[in-house]
Amino acid sequence: MAAEAEYESILCVKPDVNVYRIPPRASNRAYRAADWKLDAPDWSGRMRITAKGKVAFIKLEDKVSGELFAQAPVKEYPGVAVETVSDSSRYFVLRIQDDNGRSAFIGVGFGDRGDAFDFNVALQDHFKGEDCTITLSNGVRTVPLCST
Repeated sequence: MAAEAEYESILCVKPDVNVYRIPPRASNRAYRAADWKLDAPDWSGRMRITAKGKVAFIKLEDKVSGELFAQAPVKEYPGVAVETVSDSSRYFVLRIQDDNGRSAFIGVGFGDRGDAFDFNVALQDHFKGEDCTITLSNGVRTVPLCST
């Protein structure tokens, strides 16, 4: 069973994603992509969403080398790790974390609405599947309760 806990699955890969520095949130007002410098992304690369156990990981990687630029662990969706913006369906705010637990908020955007839709659905499906399982015999086996 220990080997199963370490199993990592790929939920979604998007070859083109842009990353933006975002201004600090001044109030409880929602983030707006229009406040970012959308014509000048701070980084561009590939996004891979993986899952290990109940946690999903949004990994931003170099398109050529695959080197990790940033990673956002997602323990629930919707939640604080991934937020939508109020003025576009193609942009999101991610809470990225390093290995020491330090975190920062960045903006990510897709050039195509379809890619943003796939990103959203991949996270929804992962957490929907997690909600629809039970564990039998003290953690020995999981059985799906609903179709995902």
